Amino acid sequence: MIHLPVLKAADRKFKADPDNAPTTDLRDEIFQLEKEGEWEVIRVPEPYMELPTKYGRMKKIPLEKTWHHKSCGQCGHIPGYSTSIFWLNRAFDLDYHDPTDQTSCTAWNYYASATSNPEAQAAVAIRNFAAAHEVGYFPLIHCGTSFGHYKEVRHALVHQPELRRKVKKIMERLGKKLVIPEEIVHYSEWVLAMKDRIAERQEIDMSNITATVHPACHYHKLIEEDAIYDSEIYGAQRTAIVTGTLKALGINVGDYSTWFDCCGFGFRHILVSRDFSRSFSVQRKIEVMIEEVNPDITVTHDTGCVTTLDQSQFAGKAHNKKVGLPVMADSQVAALAMGAHPYKVLQLHWHNTDNKAFLEKLGIDWQQKWKEFEQEVGKIKSGEKEFMTWEDAES
Repeated sequence: MIHLPVLKAADRKFKADPDNAPTTDLRDEIFQLEKEGEWEVIRVPEPYMELPTKYGRMKKIPLEKTWHHKSCGQCGHIPGYSTSIFWLNRAFDLDYHDPTDQTSCTAWNYYASATSNPEAQAAVAIRNFAAAHEVGYFPLIHCGTSFGHYKEVRHALVHQPELRRKVKKIMERLGKKLVIPEEIVHYSEWVLAMKDRIAERQEIDMSNITATVHPACHYHKLIEEDAIYDSEIYGAQRTAIVTGTLKALGINVGDYSTWFDCCGFGFRHILVSRDFSRSFSVQRKIEVMIEEVNPDITVTHDTGCVTTLDQSQFAGKAHNKKVGLPVMADSQVAALAMGAHPYKVLQLHWHNTDNKAFLEKLGIDWQQKWKEFEQEVGKIKSGEKEFMTWEDAES
């Protein structure tokens, strides 16, 4: 197996220099177009935190008044991903909105099948932004794919007047304004912004845990200047997302040589060559992590990444590969650290790779927790209750 060289923080020194960045600050152009009457800009609401992007610009991350753009893959495959995000918001008594009128971002068409067109893709994005703006909340994107796609849509709309004209016509037919967010914000940026508050409320000691991190391609490789970096995390040569959160929780983050590689999902080849995706996920990611770090868990922050890294391991097991590494999202780890229920909230029973040993290492009695979960499910099954409430999840 060929291993890529590991880039250490000391190899290069980070120097934030916005004036000499290879790209312009898109926000300047967004606000200029607003002055010209092209659209209305959705401002980031207060309170917000400013975090540095790749070239030193400060990005505003709203702490509340967030409109949660959910992920089709999370809701369908790993629902504990989203419920952990909502649980964190509730735990801090933050004002947020879980919309019932959100549509899919349709990025599958864009990245995988090429069956759509630019104005349709852009109109879907603007339609969702308008829905958030109409209720007075700011979009917070759960899915890394939606996040990357919406950044590219925003970039195209800024630089293509004809595309803006076509999308504006579509919005007029829908009875909606042409609006654009001041920032495109991913939920993991919100988790990072909240990391110190999460650590203050931490109930589970995680200092004996070692984790590896997979940074989602669609987070830091698409419109890369918009991703969050920190000089304390690998000298700002890799995104600070996930790693910064784990370190705040006392987790040891181990480095490995194929950190830059895709998780194996890759969109088109997960559709047309699934065996390749599973092999890549196991052999270029999971096995390398185990051989070089032997972590207790690997943590990422995108729907496709959690799904592929977790659910590809069954195939590797069938071929006697080095697998068995639990995979979770940063929101799940953060919620667990604060005492969230591993099944009622994190819904770890949806994950394919066995995570019981990880829970045991944290001192969590997973058998008792499973009994508690089954009791709640039994009440729903018998008709005693319709669904599990926030209070049920806390008990």
